[in-house]
Amino acid sequence: MKSFIIITSILFLAAVKAGAGQQLALKEAISIAMEKNNLVRAAGFSAKASSIGIEIVKSRYYPALTFEEIFAASNAPTQTFMMKLDQSRFTQNDFQIDNLNHPPAWHDFKTILSLQQPLYVPSLSPLKEMAVKDAGKSGLILESARQDVAFQVFSLYLDVQKSAARLNAAGKALVDARENMRLATVRTSAGVGLRSDELRARTHQSEMEQHLISAQNNLTLSRMKLAMLIGLPEDQAFDVYQLTDPISVPSLNEELVTATLEGRIDMKQSRTDLEKSEAAIRLARSGYFPTVGAFASYQLNSKEAPLGADNDAWIAGISLKWPLFEGFRSKYELKRATADRSAALEILESRGKDVRYQLKESYLRREEAGKQLEVARHAQLDAEEAVRLIMKRFENSLATMVELLDAQTALNQIRANLVETEAAYALAGGRVHYVAGIFLKEMLK
Repeated sequence: MKSFIIITSILFLAAVKAGAGQQLALKEAISIAMEKNNLVRAAGFSAKASSIGIEIVKSRYYPALTFEEIFAASNAPTQTFMMKLDQSRFTQNDFQIDNLNHPPAWHDFKTILSLQQPLYVPSLSPLKEMAVKDAGKSGLILESARQDVAFQVFSLYLDVQKSAARLNAAGKALVDARENMRLATVRTSAGVGLRSDELRARTHQSEMEQHLISAQNNLTLSRMKLAMLIGLPEDQAFDVYQLTDPISVPSLNEELVTATLEGRIDMKQSRTDLEKSEAAIRLARSGYFPTVGAFASYQLNSKEAPLGADNDAWIAGISLKWPLFEGFRSKYELKRATADRSAALEILESRGKDVRYQLKESYLRREEAGKQLEVARHAQLDAEEAVRLIMKRFENSLATMVELLDAQTALNQIRANLVETEAAYALAGGRVHYVAGIFLKEMLK
């Protein structure tokens, strides 16, 4: 029977290893996710689109060159008069009253090459600055996506590690249950045990077998979820390293708080929003000022064919446009922009308060998780010793099967709790870096 238990343990460990493939380090998993995760890639494309927006605004500083070909036909007196005049086909006969009032139908091919150059447009400077801020914010969104995905990879990496530990604990529990079943069977065969003890042991063994099946499935699913997040094929086999060293964190002091307030991405986003709102105020004020531009065009007119040149002409000049009254639109746009700036300032202040709270909370939770981990480790040692003692007593008919199974169940629960607590402590350490805005930098050291 002991040989059977040993063989079972070997087969269990072989089954665990069979479900895994090559070892995947945490740093490697994060690096792969930074390249292949869909959300990170999408944020990258959005950032690229926003940076192109700057060039779109800057293009308004350059001249606009337009080519136009127009064909028109008409018998309207003014239209035919102008067509003939543009084509240099106007004759003395066209001055006759009847020809002026009732001209025959006429057609014209007009070729125009025009140029417009803005000289002074007060709205362009704030528009460019707003585009720069939008591009900067998109870059921050990309960095935020990288930080978020990296922390998710870390969390799921711990889940895989935790699922593997649960599977290992479930395997140990099954081995212990089979040993209890063996003892109960031996005692019953020797006539010193109860049939009910054997039945209880068999029931307990069945429960542990069910727990093992669930643990195997949970490990498979957690691996699939991590693979999907980092951009690997869902069916790719891999295993994770055991994170044995605790994640070190810097001391909580005012210097760290100040660095966090300066470096956290959401704080940078709020400051960018505030700067953009100030540019929006300048844009609204630009509505009170004139715009100045230069223009020029060269024109060909022909009766017979496009691009023909019966006559040509040109025009050039400078225009000034000053909106004197637009129904108080500029006034209300300025008021709206000012209100938006006030809102951005309030949001910045509120986020600063949240950052201070989150930083303090992350340290307290890590300290709490560390104390819980210490208690859980001592509890496992005590539970293992209790099971050992009760098993000795059971073998000597000094304890009942119920007592043994109760102690074994408590040990199984404590083992599972230790796995959870170890993962929670590691996650709490990573969360400190995440809240401080330095998670990705620390993990990729």
